[in-house]
Amino acid sequence: MLFLDILCCGSLMLCCTRICLALQDSRLMPAHDPSVTEHTFPPTETSSASTVSRHGPQHAPCFVEDIFAALREAVGSDGELTNRSLTQFGICTVPGSSSASVLSQLAKETSRNQRSGLEVLHPTGVLLTEEDDGGTLMLTFDLPQSPLLKLKPVLLLAFESPLTGGDMDVTFTSQSLHPNTQTVCISGETHYIMLTGKASEGDVHQKWRISVETKNPEMNQNLKDILVGGKSGSNISMIPLLLFSGGTGTEIRHTHTSGPPPASSQTSFLCELKRFLGDVLPQDRPESPRLQLDSLQSLPPLTLGLSSSDTLLAGLMNSSSPTIFSFSNRGSMFQVHRGELALSPTLLEELKQRMEQTWMQVMEVIQEEEVGHRATERLGRLKELSAFPRTGPAAGESQYRAFLLLKALQTVARVYEVQRGLRATRSGPITSSRGNICGLKSLTVSLEKRLGLPNTVNINNCHGSCAFPMTNANNHAVLLNFHIESESVDERAPCCVPVAYEALEVVDLNEHGTYLSIKPDVVARECGCR
Repeated sequence: MLFLDILCCGSLMLCCTRICLALQDSRLMPAHDPSVTEHTFPPTETSSASTVSRHGPQHAPCFVEDIFAALREAVGSDGELTNRSLTQFGICTVPGSSSASVLSQLAKETSRNQRSGLEVLHPTGVLLTEEDDGGTLMLTFDLPQSPLLKLKPVLLLAFESPLTGGDMDVTFTSQSLHPNTQTVCISGETHYIMLTGKASEGDVHQKWRISVETKNPEMNQNLKDILVGGKSGSNISMIPLLLFSGGTGTEIRHTHTSGPPPASSQTSFLCELKRFLGDVLPQDRPESPRLQLDSLQSLPPLTLGLSSSDTLLAGLMNSSSPTIFSFSNRGSMFQVHRGELALSPTLLEELKQRMEQTWMQVMEVIQEEEVGHRATERLGRLKELSAFPRTGPAAGESQYRAFLLLKALQTVARVYEVQRGLRATRSGPITSSRGNICGLKSLTVSLEKRLGLPNTVNINNCHGSCAFPMTNANNHAVLLNFHIESESVDERAPCCVPVAYEALEVVDLNEHGTYLSIKPDVVARECGCR
């Protein structure tokens, strides 16, 4: 028997009426190396097989927040589960599905308690064993002692990216599940697998042993690849979580272990901002080559915080330069960093006015471009999370969030303004007399996805003829052109090139703070003959 020790950063259990957060045991986060999570299970008493230890995946900064968002958005405006959510959670579309009813209950509860979240418990380890006959796989979850286990849990197996092993029906069987045998339907759009468990009779240490098999034996290898992160075995893509929603009363409960604290309102804001930009911004074509920005020249980074001057912040608010939001891949980043600004009353009032104007502009974009209702809902939550108090001074965190939201909205408005200009150019008439004169043309390049959002930037380029009469030519170009035309000598003719540029602004949010990196001369703004 082959044992694969899956080293997971977290695991989640949900209970169903209030939503709280119990984060992972800090024993899984070694202080000497925060980028590695390790936990090795001893073999079972009957096993003589070897144990293979692997590094677990790091939680993305918004891992748990994204789960709550997916649950909140699982039901449509009619209160029923959407087809997209059924696929996303691996729910088989059969009448009377118990998993569908549980998902619906969690979705409605999450919608009612947006700030609370679901109560979460992370197993201390996961063990995958493969039987000798190469058929059934066995998952063993080592659960910590917790009073949460007295509530009816939902086991959620979360994946960092959509599954690519092909469509398959997978059966999970265990005495710890209720019902004991449950079937999930996996497709390329599945992000989560949801299983309902039994409530524990006591506050005791538990191990859940769950057998996993496909209805089609030929798909067993694909199933194994899904659970352990691919054939190479270099990554563990599955992160198990126990979710609970069984509390009562009106107060929000927080069951807190020695791990990180529950998500703050700033964490919720930053994660919602990331999801909003991902939804509303156009995505580049997969075949487009991607550009690394590390090779570009950059001015020294500037800190965005309490020490930021009004001059800097006013300049950023009035800047027409495109902005990229870079979200750190470190799981702890939003928990560690607390962003604040201290704007003068005059600049704060300008921020409010610009926010209102840009807000209306983006709402028009969302409606005209048919981006979808989710973008509108996300924008509403962002406005709520960044709202200023009706009375009294605005707190530093509120100013920080409002400033970031303004920059994000300006980015969205600019992207769609460029797209509208391109559509107008393509649909408009082209005259032969002006069609080939030196001028500015759109050029969009793709950025490495890890950099942030948007993952494209329109840098423009210059095309066209520099024959007489030349466009925006300097004296050298005029004399050069006259010399070539009059004497027919073998010299380089004037070329249509950029003569003025805009910078690219990169807002980097990481575990140390928020930084602005300005990369000069990125976007061509004006063309001329040189």
